[in-house]
Amino acid sequence: MTRLSHLLRGVDVLEVSGDVSGDVVDICYDSRKCVERSVFVAITGTVFNGHDFIHAAIDKGARYILYDEGNFPDKPGTAFIRVRDSRLALAELGKNFYNNPSGDICLVGITGTNGKTTIAYLLESIFKTAGFCTGVTGTVNYRYGDNVLPASHTTPESLDLQRILRGMADAGVTHVVMEVSSHAIDLKRIDGCEYDVGIFTNLSREHLDYHHTMEEYFTAKKRFFTGMSNGKVAVINADDPWGIKLLNEIKTPSVTFGIGGLYDVSSSDFELSIDGIKADIKVSNGVFPVSSALVGKFNLYNILAAVAAATSLGVSEQYIRSGILKLRNVPGRLERVSETGESPVFVDYAHTGDALEKVLENLSDFKKGRIITVFGCGGDRDRTKRPVMGKIASSLSDLAVVTSDNPRTEDPAGILREVEAGIGADSRKYSPEDIVNGFDEKGYLVIDDRRAAIELAISVAGRSDIVLVAGKGHEDYQIVGTRKIPFDDKTVVKETLSRRGSRGMQ
Repeated sequence: MTRLSHLLRGVDVLEVSGDVSGDVVDICYDSRKCVERSVFVAITGTVFNGHDFIHAAIDKGARYILYDEGNFPDKPGTAFIRVRDSRLALAELGKNFYNNPSGDICLVGITGTNGKTTIAYLLESIFKTAGFCTGVTGTVNYRYGDNVLPASHTTPESLDLQRILRGMADAGVTHVVMEVSSHAIDLKRIDGCEYDVGIFTNLSREHLDYHHTMEEYFTAKKRFFTGMSNGKVAVINADDPWGIKLLNEIKTPSVTFGIGGLYDVSSSDFELSIDGIKADIKVSNGVFPVSSALVGKFNLYNILAAVAAATSLGVSEQYIRSGILKLRNVPGRLERVSETGESPVFVDYAHTGDALEKVLENLSDFKKGRIITVFGCGGDRDRTKRPVMGKIASSLSDLAVVTSDNPRTEDPAGILREVEAGIGADSRKYSPEDIVNGFDEKGYLVIDDRRAAIELAISVAGRSDIVLVAGKGHEDYQIVGTRKIPFDDKTVVKETLSRRGSRGMQ
């Protein structure tokens, strides 16, 4: 047990009612998880307000209640503690309860619209090659040693994050790489964490259903860097205009990266192919070559970011080179699913206009035939990006196949219509029957069934064509209504290629 007075260190307490001199068994923000002598922190979420569940928490045994809105009467045996900000309080309590785990490890945080997962995998490979015991929290999962935990969010709630970090530190983990989402920053999930390096990848249109404007989105990202302690390092993409803005507005010591410019880490001599990347990387003390199986110019940026972070932590060139070489793919990030001799088929998580545009522009550099893109847009998310993605996919593909992503509680047909609205009137609309025997003119078609869309795209692809299945990446489910239905793009692709192979390829 822990003294409540210890947990409240650093918390901005405004008012106390009741006895706060006792011990605490646990902390919870979900009333259903409360036990005898626990602290319940009432936080406001995107769906539920924890203040509505205070009495339920008390019924479960919570003795101490932290809250930041409303008034609650005295209740025998229960202490009410009004704080300025419940979310900040939860982060601070978690840090104190788990004895500041980030202070015991080297913590690298990665934020930005695109690239976070790939950079996390690159740094994980580099750190492991260097002999460090490494942990990762990110979109795909949370992992360290033999432990793999499902990722409910890119960045967990603050209390859960502190618990995971403490588990990592106690297991001997020395270096942790963390994907940091803008939601996590804004909702104060990462408060209480001490980062040694922060990485800014880029900023493009995304999450505006939450942040409303790009300026608000940028402000959330900026808060991550202004919250870093003095003497820590910010690694920033100086080829991104929002990266330049960030450099001009923060005081954190910075390391810049980019292509061709006068940056701290850069590359101007590189070769990109559908088989990977070969590049000479310039750092402060010289130049060294790297080879990677990752595909595309945007992955060169991800490599530069990883190199900048690793060198700022003193990792030697040999481990950096070897770590990059060892990483063969990143789940659902321009991941080639097809085998040699088959039509190249890639699965990618691109679910924003900018991400889709970057992927298609990079694949266009390698195409010998046509590009066929299967994509959709998620429901209950930013609707303004739907016509944008329709325009990008149709303009940069020879055939765009519009299909369902995760429609959630929206009407799938309505989402498809909004995507289709962005496709130019000069783009020919096909029916599935039109292209069964191939197609000879750029265009698009709409198939609401995602499996059928993938199968059709692969069936009409020739050996020299490239197929991109975009939007869901590593996800092994599809959300329809409020149900999670098993569905994995990679599995569908492999099954389709296998059936096609047994019949003979075009």
